Amino acid sequence: MATMNAVRFHGQKDIRFEKVPVPETKPGWVKISPKFCGICGTDLHEFLGGANLIPTPGHPHGITGETLPLTLGHEFSGIVEEVGDGVTHVKKGDRVCVQPTIYEGGCRACKRGLVNCCDSNGFIGLSGWGGGMADLTTAPASAVKPLPDNVSLEVGALIEPLAVGWHAVTISPFKEGDACLILGGGPIGLSVIQALVGRGCKNIIVSEVSKRRREFAKQFGAHHVLDPTAVDVVTEVEQLTNGEGVDVGFDAAGVQVAVDTAFKAIKARGMLVNIAVWEKRATLNMNDIVFRERAYMGVATYSLGDFEAVLEAISSGRMAPEGMITKKIAIDKVDTDGFKTLIEDKDNHVKILVDLSIEPASTPAS
Repeated sequence: MATMNAVRFHGQKDIRFEKVPVPETKPGWVKISPKFCGICGTDLHEFLGGANLIPTPGHPHGITGETLPLTLGHEFSGIVEEVGDGVTHVKKGDRVCVQPTIYEGGCRACKRGLVNCCDSNGFIGLSGWGGGMADLTTAPASAVKPLPDNVSLEVGALIEPLAVGWHAVTISPFKEGDACLILGGGPIGLSVIQALVGRGCKNIIVSEVSKRRREFAKQFGAHHVLDPTAVDVVTEVEQLTNGEGVDVGFDAAGVQVAVDTAFKAIKARGMLVNIAVWEKRATLNMNDIVFRERAYMGVATYSLGDFEAVLEAISSGRMAPEGMITKKIAIDKVDTDGFKTLIEDKDNHVKILVDLSIEPASTPAS
């Protein structure tokens, strides 16, 4: 049996560079040779505290039927190696990225087109079906998105996190002329900034503790950046919006103090959009919502059409995300040069990419 290199999740703080079987190309599926794969905050959370999203023995994923160990990587681009029967929109040699959403198609949400809200949802690279941290992987044809000629493979690995920000803005009430507040300047906060820039927002305010991340926010188009440990964010927002408050807030931080601040900074009938995945239960001061008729909604990653919209925005020059890439590493260094860097020096990095063209220095376990 032919084998290949892969990075596999075996459990909390246990990822291994090892040999696994080469996947077969099923009808309606596409075999891809990944070239770049981003390390996501979700990957890091699973590494530090998992398995949480990754299915465990005795509890297989409802669609893939898989459990750990499984191959990581859900933010990736690559080259088509082979197409299964019935696949016509891509061919061998095409440059592509992958929308990793796994959904059943027949649940109550999927029937409404809300595949990101599927009752049994999952992600390639977290729930099974292989992942981008491998020499080869396969994906359903519907998940494989061709890259425009002027979008690089490196940028192709950024489409997934950028689509999260794009989707958040899409389903929010944002309209031309609105002022927006973004809580958190990490990869998703920066993705929201770029989505707002791409849609012509003229007043983007970011609240972020880290000095380096505030610099990143300015680099990607924020008009005002605030340090919540040094200034009163609500007072600053009022001054930056002529006393009105912002129309829409986007929470990419997932911490209690940020939510409390956001509702006071949002105008009457404004909305706070939650993108963050919370690690513990939050509380809401309901009177801050009730007496100003504010709204609060959640965002579940991205939906159909969001990847294509991001690719068009980049190809047309309305978004330029290349600067998000702050480090490239070899596939055998995901633990030491990837996760360790994000744990010890996260403020100085936005997106670390696994570069599959770098020859590994170590030999994978059999």
